[in-house]
Amino acid sequence: MNAGGDNGGDEPREKCGVVGVSLADREAARPLYYALYALQHRGQESAGIVTHDGFQQHSHVERGLVGDAFEEGDLASLSGGTGIGHVRYPTAGSLDKSCAQPFSVSFKSGSLGLSHNGNLVNADEVREELAAAGHAFTSDGDTEVIAHDLARNLLEEDLVRAVKHTMNRIHGSYSLAITHDDTVLGVRDPLGNRPLCLGKIDGGYVLASESAAIDTLDGELIRDVRPGELVVLDPDGTGYDTYQLVEREATAHCFFEHVYFARPDSVIDESLVYEVRRSLGRKLWEESGIESDVVMPVPDSGRAFASGYADAAGETTPDGESRAADDPGVEFAEGLMKNRYVGRTFIMPTQDERERAVRLKLNPIKSTVEGKSVTIIDDSIVRGTTSTQLVELVREAGAEEVHLRIGAPPIVAPCYFGIDMATREELIAADASTEEIRQTVGADSLSYLSIDSVAEAVGESRADLCLGCVTGEYPFDVEGEATDREVDAPVSDPTPADD
Repeated sequence: MNAGGDNGGDEPREKCGVVGVSLADREAARPLYYALYALQHRGQESAGIVTHDGFQQHSHVERGLVGDAFEEGDLASLSGGTGIGHVRYPTAGSLDKSCAQPFSVSFKSGSLGLSHNGNLVNADEVREELAAAGHAFTSDGDTEVIAHDLARNLLEEDLVRAVKHTMNRIHGSYSLAITHDDTVLGVRDPLGNRPLCLGKIDGGYVLASESAAIDTLDGELIRDVRPGELVVLDPDGTGYDTYQLVEREATAHCFFEHVYFARPDSVIDESLVYEVRRSLGRKLWEESGIESDVVMPVPDSGRAFASGYADAAGETTPDGESRAADDPGVEFAEGLMKNRYVGRTFIMPTQDERERAVRLKLNPIKSTVEGKSVTIIDDSIVRGTTSTQLVELVREAGAEEVHLRIGAPPIVAPCYFGIDMATREELIAADASTEEIRQTVGADSLSYLSIDSVAEAVGESRADLCLGCVTGEYPFDVEGEATDREVDAPVSDPTPADD
C-alpha cells in the first residue's frame, strides 16, 4: 500500500511523531533534529523543535519535511540542553502553520511546549469549557486544547498533579512530549493507544514515538512508557522519575502500528515490528496460502509480510502438510520496483493522471511475472484504487494469474485516534464482501488475515488491542459509534482536582 502516497492514494496517512531529550553539557537541537529525521515516516506536513536554555524557550516550526524546515542557522538559534520535537501529518486541525507543532504557550507559571501524537475525541467540549473561562485559542487543533488545560492546572498545582488532572479531563489517544520550562515530560494515554518509549543516550535521556529514533542517536532503548504513565526527565540529563497516574485493566494498543505505520526496525510495545510483520506473513500462508509460481511484495511495507509468507510456503503446503525435500514451495521475488522520487508533492490535477500515479511509482519486472501465476502481498486495502491498478499492472506485464493476499483484516470503519484513514463511505470493505472486493480489484483470488491471527502475531489478546477500524467497535467513547469495552470517559470539571 506504500505504492500510494499522494492525496488521492489508497493508503492511510501517517500519524505524527514526537521526541524529547534532556542532556547534560550539550545542546539538544541537533539530537532532536536527527531524531525527527528517524521519525519522518510518521508525518511530512510540518516539523518543529522547541528548546529551553534554563532562562527562556526557543521555537522553530515550519511546513514541510525535516530537511526543508530547518537550516543551520535555525538549529544554532535553538539553544539549551532540553527540548522536544514533532513531525506532523494532520488528523485534527487544519493544514496551515497554526496547527504545526510543537505548540508553545507562555503563562504566569512559565512556558510550555507540547508535541502530540494521537487524537482527542472530546477536544471540542474541553475547548468550549476553556474558552468560557477566558482562554483564547489560535488554532483548531486538539494539541492547543491539551496545552491550555495543562497551563490552567499548573497555575494551582504542582507538575505531577497538573498532568494527572489534565489526563483525567481529556479523552482519546495521545502520546505527549512536553517541556515545562527546562523540564521534559513524556505522557502516554491510559490505554496506550499511541506508542512512546524511553531511552538512554550519551549525556542524557530521550523519549520518542519509536525506538528507531533512539537508535539514530546511538542510544539504548530502556523500555516502553507504560499506558497512563508520566516520565519526567531531569533537566541536567542525569536521570528520570516516573509516575503511574492512571491505570486501566486493559490496553488498546494500535495494531496498525505493527501492520503499516512503524518502521520495521522499531520495537513497539516490546515487539520488533519486522518480526511481527514476518509472523503476519506466515499466518497469511497458514490461513489462505495458494500455490503460485512467485510471491512478491508491494514495496515497501509488504516486504516483511511476503518474506514470512514465502518462508512458511517453503515449509508446508496450503493444506498444512510438510513439503517434500525436492519441493521448494513458492519463490519470493521483488517483482515491483519503486520510484522513490515520486512522492506526496506529485501534482495530479485530473482523474486520469491520478489513476496513472501507480505506474509512475511502481514498475513490474516482466521476467518475474510473465507467463506465471503471481501472489501479491500488501499490508491493507483502504479504498481499493491502488490494488485495482496493481493487479492491472501485473496482468499487463504478462502474469497469467494474479492473487492478492492482505496482511491485515478488512478495514470496515474509520479511525478517530490519529490515522487519517478514510471516511466510512470511502472504505471499500465497509459495505462490500471479500468476493465483491475481489471482483472490483480484478484479482483471481483475494484473502485477508483474520483478527485472531493479528492478535497472536502481535503477542497480545484482542482485548488489549484497538481494533476499531476492523470491527467498528472502539476503545474510546466516540459519538455515534459502538464501544468494545466499558469506557471510563471524563466528565466536565473546570476546577483542578484536590488529589
